[in-house]
Amino acid sequence: MGNPSALLGDSAERDYSAKLRHFNAFAQAELKLLIASLEVRPGTRVLDVGCGTGEAVGWFEELTGATGRVVGIDLSTAHTRAARATAPVATVIAQADMLKLPFTPGTFDLIWCVNTLNHLRDRLAGVKSLVGLLRPGGRIALGQSGFLPEMFFAWDARLERVVREADRAYYLDRYGLDERDTAAVRGLVGLLRSAGLHDVRAHTVVIERVAPLARFDEDYLFQTIFRGTWGERLQPYLPPEDYAELTRLCDPQSPDFALRRPDFHFLQTFTLITAHE
Repeated sequence: MGNPSALLGDSAERDYSAKLRHFNAFAQAELKLLIASLEVRPGTRVLDVGCGTGEAVGWFEELTGATGRVVGIDLSTAHTRAARATAPVATVIAQADMLKLPFTPGTFDLIWCVNTLNHLRDRLAGVKSLVGLLRPGGRIALGQSGFLPEMFFAWDARLERVVREADRAYYLDRYGLDERDTAAVRGLVGLLRSAGLHDVRAHTVVIERVAPLARFDEDYLFQTIFRGTWGERLQPYLPPEDYAELTRLCDPQSPDFALRRPDFHFLQTFTLITAHE
């Protein structure tokens, strides 16, 4: 049975751990720089909400040291299982709903939450649930991919546009969400202020890749974008000739495979919003 608080159909049974692993490998350099910008000190108590496959838990443990504590939580059974296999052995990984977190108020110095709030219907309730776990003066750091549209087809802007429109049509049919619903997460600055937080700051980085691609970059773009986000699910929403062109560009056996084109250029934004309790 689906979770009524979930906007995108998340439940304990849902598993997209492969997608999460691919993204964390792809964006590792940028994510670790953003984590470093938080200046986490030894002894800090960190909660990773929506920890996915657990890579960030390990990155934080490198900074908090033996005197700190890092805890990861995720709604998905498969994700928590993957995180336990990835994170350091002594790390606490718990399966939990972020709206019903099993921790004492004031437990954590820092809460890290990446690409998770966009899965909630009531984002303000989600932020307030997290804020209640911060010690006085504690911080929250919300990360979100793609505040600005990604660019894949520098060589064909028209095809890029119709693919985006097809993707929006898919979300409308699958989840009943229109563009205003899926873009609402861009309002994280206002959301944190509405939750009573202070010193709200935003920092956006660009994840930029050009040909030739490293293996983990190609893995993410091919498996997560070309197959997982596009692929057959967009066929009903594209004219036959555009779907055929998209399929050809996404086919590794094609001489025109997009990821091996010498003019391939990928841009994706990642925004980190921080605030104090």
